[in-house]
Amino acid sequence: MNKEELLKRISELESINDQLSTEIRYLDTLLKKLGFEKGLTTLKSAAKELLEQDKQNH
Repeated sequence: MNKEELLKRISELESINDQLSTEIRYLDTLLKKLGFEKGLTTLKSAAKELLEQDKQNH
């Protein structure tokens, strides 16, 4: 890739990163409003706990 192509790719990746960061912040806010005290962190912990319980029951 030449310099121009690399700069274009960097720009595309920065845009994708911005979009994903915005979505994650929005999801985190929604989860907090739903009662997950620490948002995504709490949801991940709850999901891991449920998977572990399911694993032990089967």
